[in-house]
Amino acid sequence: MVEIVRTADEEDLYAYINNVVSQAADSAFLHGDGLFRIGVSGGSMVDVLAKCLPKIKTDWSKWRIFFCDERIVEPNDERSNLALYKNSFINKVPVTEEQFIQVDPNLSAEDAAMDYIKKISSFFPPDRFPRFDCLLLGVGPDGHTCSLFPNHTRALEEINMWVTWEVDAPKPPPCRISLTLPVINNARVCIFIATGSSKADIVKRILENKEDLPASRVKPNNGVLYWLLDKDAGSLLDSTP
Repeated sequence: MVEIVRTADEEDLYAYINNVVSQAADSAFLHGDGLFRIGVSGGSMVDVLAKCLPKIKTDWSKWRIFFCDERIVEPNDERSNLALYKNSFINKVPVTEEQFIQVDPNLSAEDAAMDYIKKISSFFPPDRFPRFDCLLLGVGPDGHTCSLFPNHTRALEEINMWVTWEVDAPKPPPCRISLTLPVINNARVCIFIATGSSKADIVKRILENKEDLPASRVKPNNGVLYWLLDKDAGSLLDSTP
């Protein structure tokens, strides 16, 4: 199931994000083991989540927050997703740094990926792909999502590993780790959040032109895919709801 939502304004967008994330959390609490396993992306999404998620009524102590991808840089580097969340998110909602399942930046990208698999496996059965309750995804102007980039075949075609690595990202920093497409597509809920006119062209290329780009390959096997767009990001789509 795919649901595309073009919102009227910022308040409307934030309300949709909160509603979908709240439903995913409530479902996890009701049908799971009491934890809500959510994966988050970095970049501009951090500021969006810092503005909207504090309004959610939830048991924050039961959230376990994973990184859909992470940059292999020093922990306090401003390009680190963990640093972004520490600076802009943790002080807005009652979660602790310990609730983030963190990537070891002192390892090589490949070793960090292997280490992150071990950390993730503490929260999921080891004999199948992890099934996240919710993944919050962004999309770049080139159609990349997480740290899965166009034409980077090894990472895009990975079918066995839970986490892959990148040492030649087309935008700095070059070294990163990322969840693989089989893991992303095993999630119960995947939510793309796209804001601003700079995303309008790529949103049209993915949703209407159906170009084969990394973000286009996010198709949950047994889950729901949302595209939550602000007015500018959805401005080039046709008028059909």
